[in-house]
Formats: sequence, structure tokens, C-alpha cells
Amino acid sequence: MTAKRNRRKQTQPLQQRLMSFAENARDRAYRMPPGKEREMLLRRAKQNEVTSDLTDWLSAPGYRRRGE
Repeated sequence: MTAKRNRRKQTQPLQQRLMSFAENARDRAYRMPPGKEREMLLRRAKQNEVTSDLTDWLSAPGYRRRGE
């Protein structure tokens, strides 16, 4: 049996979605007391920022993949 996928049209580019999630997570983390949940939110915010930067870098016009 195959599961039906939820398909959704994205209205914002990936980089913008990643950065907005990172900002929201960082804001929520700073309002929390120190602990494991706060550290997890800060880690996810950092991961999303790095992913956004890498996506920008990989889609840059001067970037060439190996073998091209």
C-alpha cells in the first residue's frame, strides 16, 4: 500500500523559508530557560542558516559541479 503524499505549492523560496525558521527558532530559544530544548532550537537554527548559505553557494552562477 502506498501512502498519499501531501503536495503543497511553496510560495517562498527555500532560502527564505530556512532563514525565517532560523529566526523564529532563535527567538523562541532566547525566551526559554537554559536547557536541552533551548540548545536543540539553537542547533536547528544554526543548521538552517548553514543550509541556506550552502544552497545559495551551490546555485551561484559561477559554481561548477565535478565532471562538467
